[in-house]
Amino acid sequence: MKALFDKISAQCSKDVTKTYSTSFSLGIYFLNKKFHKSIYGIYGFVRLADEIVDSFHDYNKPQLMERLRNDTVQAIDEKISLNPLLNQFQEAVHTYSIEWELIDTFIKSMEMDLNQKEHNEDSYKTYILGSAEVVGLMCLRVFAEGDHALYNKLKPYAMSLGSAFQKVNFLRDLKADFTLLGRTYFPGIDFKQFSPIEKIRIQNEIEAEFDHALIGIKMLPSSSRGGVYLAYYYYKKLFLKIKKTPAEKVMNSRIRIPNLNKFGLMFNSLVRNQINLL
Repeated sequence: MKALFDKISAQCSKDVTKTYSTSFSLGIYFLNKKFHKSIYGIYGFVRLADEIVDSFHDYNKPQLMERLRNDTVQAIDEKISLNPLLNQFQEAVHTYSIEWELIDTFIKSMEMDLNQKEHNEDSYKTYILGSAEVVGLMCLRVFAEGDHALYNKLKPYAMSLGSAFQKVNFLRDLKADFTLLGRTYFPGIDFKQFSPIEKIRIQNEIEAEFDHALIGIKMLPSSSRGGVYLAYYYYKKLFLKIKKTPAEKVMNSRIRIPNLNKFGLMFNSLVRNQINLL
């Protein structure tokens, strides 16, 4: 029965999310249950593409990305895929009318990672749009549940949140991106001599996006606000920890929040959401 395969596909996407990201798993857990499968499906798809460009070094990455693109198109067209992650993703796409433009823009950004090692202002904005902002919009399609007015109202805030998350990831992963993958995302910065002034400039950019995103989070329906705020709260705390860390240490180590502390942050964010202290 197809229903059994769909159940396995949903579990696969959930397992991928829980394995790769404790913070997003916690955030999803505190969304209304009706959203769980689809948000897990979006994360599973995004993670699949990300792993191709970041991890599969012994394989033909351009060929794998081309196959992912073609398989994604086929999965959406046929409403089924033998790849459980794509099968769950296509279900989310059809359930919440996620437009191909968002998916295509995301894949194009992942394709940029195959060959582009550094960015100018234009390519940086293009990459952020595809790798982060449109992922936020895919999730917003789910949270808006077909309410186009709500989607359009919250669209700029969702884009800001996705961008802030991605830029925090860039700062957190500076060492791995620069040393292991040879990539630099922030334009016009020599990471061989990463200075406090450059770090402050990046931080100011991220802080403004967090402030803008919070306005939209407050306007989300209760069915999604708690889970999104939890993800925001975690990433804001990670950002503040990075902000306090000297530029040299950020360049040479991966700043993180221990899993035990994440549960404390989870409790704090839930309390703040309950008493409307966002």
